Amino acid sequence: MDSTAKSDAWRADRDHFLHPYTDFTTFQDSGSQVVSHGDAMYIVDEAGRSYLDGIAGLWCVNLGHGRSEIAQAMGDQAQQLGYFNTFGHSTNTPAALLARQLAERTPGDLNHVFFTTGGSTANDTAIRLAHYYFNRLGKPKKKKILARNGGYHGSTYFAAALTGIHGIHYGFDRIAEDIVHHLSAANCYRRPEGMDEAQFCDFLIDEARHRIEQLGADNIAAFIAEPVMGAGGVLVAPEGYHRRMAEVCQQNDILYIADEVVTGFGRLGHWFASEDRFGHVPDILITAKGLSSGYCPIGAAVFSERMYEVISKPQGPGGVLSHGFTYSGHPVSCAAALKSIELYEREDIFGKVRDTGPYLQQQLKRLSRHDVVGDIRGDHLMAGVELVSDRDAKRNFPPDLAAAEVVFGRARDYGVIVRPVGDTIILSPPLIISREQVDTLVDSLDQAIEDVSGQLMSRAAAS
Repeated sequence: MDSTAKSDAWRADRDHFLHPYTDFTTFQDSGSQVVSHGDAMYIVDEAGRSYLDGIAGLWCVNLGHGRSEIAQAMGDQAQQLGYFNTFGHSTNTPAALLARQLAERTPGDLNHVFFTTGGSTANDTAIRLAHYYFNRLGKPKKKKILARNGGYHGSTYFAAALTGIHGIHYGFDRIAEDIVHHLSAANCYRRPEGMDEAQFCDFLIDEARHRIEQLGADNIAAFIAEPVMGAGGVLVAPEGYHRRMAEVCQQNDILYIADEVVTGFGRLGHWFASEDRFGHVPDILITAKGLSSGYCPIGAAVFSERMYEVISKPQGPGGVLSHGFTYSGHPVSCAAALKSIELYEREDIFGKVRDTGPYLQQQLKRLSRHDVVGDIRGDHLMAGVELVSDRDAKRNFPPDLAAAEVVFGRARDYGVIVRPVGDTIILSPPLIISREQVDTLVDSLDQAIEDVSGQLMSRAAAS
């Protein structure tokens, strides 16, 4: 591709911006799509072409693009106080008010908020303070963490170790292998042959019990799980799984960490999914993304009263809680989050999700007419469409065919943005999506799959 025909931004990006999750086999030639602005459900590239945003930026622009109210709140706060640290006994008004608002909306006695810069740092914070909690209780052996294959918990070094998507570890060092232990993914589509969903749930719970017995409950600090696995392929656990895992954790003095970075703030139709959708209250709840609707980087780990009573006690004279970030409780980010919460409530966004979410799931079932579609799954405004080369055998396409990438490219030709992950097409649109826009999204994806399925099947047969 002739880069001289591209914009200055395109060339600067290709030459200097090291992107997250870059595919270097194509990047030098294809470069990046330069997005210039957004409006509600749509983004617009620098060539002026508009696309329906089927992934809410990256699970996060829940209230849509270009919300002037959020921009105004951020600007007003930046003029009043752009930044001052929150270390020790210093705070700012938006951070204090946001902490209270989160405590009021998180389930149970999750009343104490530690602000971070995003989901990865919030998960790191959860693990570090879980270890500290047990140290303070005189149980320093409780260090191991149970996570799940397919789970995604971030890209900072320890959060990446928690992450059970093994492809992202290729070429990278693995740390904490003696600390992090992965259980099976709660993947109902690929459950052992002959099991129904209830039996699969029993299988997963039994596996967890056996692993705890093998490792020793006295050595395990926490279990971490997404209510619905996001980047791992939108995997919805069998009915009762999270509640039963919470019971197992309670029986073994293991903290339950709910990673609600994706599911929090309405994606499943509620403020948070753990209690309202899955019937349990975690010991630590992680949030980010929809907290500010993606307008400013922010994350939070929210801790129970039981944990706070322990970690808030000084280690000794002059003892401090030695953990934090320069931008913990950043006033502009907190102002964006406060305005987002106001808009979620004022516009009854979650009530709309409880209408459009089931409608999206129903409309997606139409895609099963394609032989390359093996599974369609999700919950409200989270959906995954898994592509297969053999539906009966549930066989995915050879990796070099990049089947989901091919569908993504064709869907973009039709003016919609979806997300390819492995062999799964992921949808997570802004929560403001209408039924008519759901139809546009599904119709375009349907046509894209039809256009490329023959080519993909032929190439798979020849490989």
